[in-house]
Amino acid sequence: MDWLRDHMWETWLALAVMLGVAEMFSLDLVLIMLAVGAMAGVLTAALGMPVVVQVLAVAAASVGALALARPSLVKKLHGGPELRLGHGKLVGVQGVVTEEVSALEHGRIKLAGEIWSAAPYDETITIAPGETVEVLQIRGATAYVHPIPRLDS
Repeated sequence: MDWLRDHMWETWLALAVMLGVAEMFSLDLVLIMLAVGAMAGVLTAALGMPVVVQVLAVAAASVGALALARPSLVKKLHGGPELRLGHGKLVGVQGVVTEEVSALEHGRIKLAGEIWSAAPYDETITIAPGETVEVLQIRGATAYVHPIPRLDS
């Protein structure tokens, strides 16, 4: 028992290292927060504090890291841009009408370097060739578009 008391900082350091290695397998950021607490134990043991103070420092640092640091880290790591695949990524993109688009006669638009079949999203309008449109929806191989107003000078 005297050996353990004489080498407490090494014991806390070994615990921190083991928790850090275990975190590499779990990847949930809980064990690394406990390792941070164990590093507080290393610090307090190196300063010669009693074991009770070391355990309290470890507990306080671990709980603090779990409560304060982990939520924001998890949010940053698990958040990110929405991944849109296929033709869904074309929604919101602008194109140019190449053949008149109306509800009665579907036309064509040039969209992202390709020619697409197009219909007006609002069935009461007709869109002339050369107009810039925005894709609001894609159903099958048809883009449903709405004209973008021009600011003529």
